[in-house]
Amino acid sequence: MLNYSLFDTDLGRCGLVWGEHGIVGFQLPEGSDDRTIGRLRQCFPEAVESALDPAVRPVADRVASLLAGTTDDLTDVDLDLTGLPDFDRRVYAVTRAIAPGHTLTYGEVAAAIGSPGAAQAVGQALGRNPIPVLVPCHRVLAADGAVGGFSAAGGTVTKRALLAAEHTPGFGEPTLF
Repeated sequence: MLNYSLFDTDLGRCGLVWGEHGIVGFQLPEGSDDRTIGRLRQCFPEAVESALDPAVRPVADRVASLLAGTTDDLTDVDLDLTGLPDFDRRVYAVTRAIAPGHTLTYGEVAAAIGSPGAAQAVGQALGRNPIPVLVPCHRVLAADGAVGGFSAAGGTVTKRALLAAEHTPGFGEPTLF
């Protein structure tokens, strides 16, 4: 059985989906609770709305703190990636190891999983990522340092906001220097 709940963050109300083996989904805000729930239920139609489980509440609190600018890599949070393709799980493992405030390119992730030249496939895997922020696909950039794509609501604007919240160089408030 899967459960979901919305919770407040500086970016808006996000959603977590969890089961007995860990977090299976995360939804960034879609502009309204109805749209956020709708998108979440597209990916997890069997999920039932629930209060945040005591085991999951700390995850929501930590995500909210991260989106407010606190550094937390969230790598100790149990994720359930059962049923996902092996290639995607390997991409997510490398992506999950990128510390807040740091980035890799799609090509660097491809090389790290032993598939140099598979940058486009890495981008596709990240576009399917069911657990953004906890699998921080926003920390993966194009080879030239450009933001690249982002499938969440707001697209690259949201990706930039996530990078800025993590104090990633080049994505925060402009300075005089």
